Amino acid sequence: QVQLVESGGGSVQAGGSLRLSCAASGATYSTDCIGWFRQAPGKEREGVAIIGRGGSRTYYADSVKGRFTISQDKDKNTLYLQMNSLKPEDTAMYYCARSRYYDCTASATDFAFWGKGTQVTVSS
Repeated sequence: QVQLVESGGGSVQAGGSLRLSCAASGATYSTDCIGWFRQAPGKEREGVAIIGRGGSRTYYADSVKGRFTISQDKDKNTLYLQMNSLKPEDTAMYYCARSRYYDCTASATDFAFWGKGTQVTVSS
């Protein structure tokens, strides 16, 4: 099993920045896809940023390209999401997820392991 614990969420004004962290423990492998998803009230969970193919491929949702950066510290088994130039529409619960797929898609159905989420609220 895999345990994922997110941190770093909070409330910021539009234009501000936040850095989310996700600490992983348990049976993790370097070939796992890892990523961040978000879900706003009344909306489906969407993939925001994903690292796949052992770290050689990175995906960003169009809505966050140029503003968000996903990274990982393999020694600490920790995933990060640096979020800059935040907008009110970025308000959502953000989830860290991990997949046994080497070459995953940005679909939540590809990911078997999930954290409990951290809330991000951006005010205008």
